[in-house]
Amino acid sequence: MSSTILHKIEFLTALGERVRALRARRGLTRKSLAAAADVSERHLANLEYGTGNASILILQQVANSLQCSLAELLGDVTTSNPEWLMIREQLAHADEAMIRRVRLSIDDMLGATGGQSRNQRVALIGLRGAGKSTLGQRLADDLGYPFVEVNREIETLAGCSVNEIQALYGMNAYRRYEKRALEAVIQANPKAIIATPGGMVSDVATFNLLLSACTTVWLKAEPEDHMQRVIAQGDMRPMASSKEAMEDLKQILKGRAAFYSKADATINTSAQDEDATFELLSAQVKLRLMIAP
Repeated sequence: MSSTILHKIEFLTALGERVRALRARRGLTRKSLAAAADVSERHLANLEYGTGNASILILQQVANSLQCSLAELLGDVTTSNPEWLMIREQLAHADEAMIRRVRLSIDDMLGATGGQSRNQRVALIGLRGAGKSTLGQRLADDLGYPFVEVNREIETLAGCSVNEIQALYGMNAYRRYEKRALEAVIQANPKAIIATPGGMVSDVATFNLLLSACTTVWLKAEPEDHMQRVIAQGDMRPMASSKEAMEDLKQILKGRAAFYSKADATINTSAQDEDATFELLSAQVKLRLMIAP
């Protein structure tokens, strides 16, 4: 096999992996992405497994539906100007810790919200069913802080439910409402416990705002616990129409874990009962807020 053919195979395989990763991060099943991009599910499957020789127009449709640039889909988001190229080269071989320090330095240089104001806002992140609402309300009551659910703020802004926003206006419109709601919550609450939507990590700009303005805690759980808690709530979104709900859930968790892990602290809510989990959460938060336990 020639080197040219091998290069094409490697490119298509890597492209397929990126499509799967972006789809998981957005919380989309293959069927829903195929519908949003107006391509056949079979064609999308071939693309994800590296066997499809997709045209540039189909790639653009998929990129639009994943809310990313074509450059990101192809694996290079830093080609817009020479400064980006030089920064990319400098960071190409840096480890995760160094890149994080650079990002935080950029936050400071750009004047992102920080310091004491950031410390006094605590945002709980993680997939639905992790315990953000239950534990968040308990923590807010314990500290005497307001408890804010971003989903409720989104619905107030839009004048309709989250489901209706997504059904009537699409996911892109929902993400815009999500960012506006977070901005409003931050502006109105110098101190608060904030429960965030599980998919907030899907929009990098919104997630950057969250990290810069809040102390963050990832409430992590095993996929089985997420599923059981969601079922107990009578809510199967977005897995209700999927015959492979658990596999979809695992892929969503896998796709988002690298972003959730950017939180200042992580609490595994599957490792102990609710009371013990709350004690762990309370201790972590009070340590960061410099409040005596």
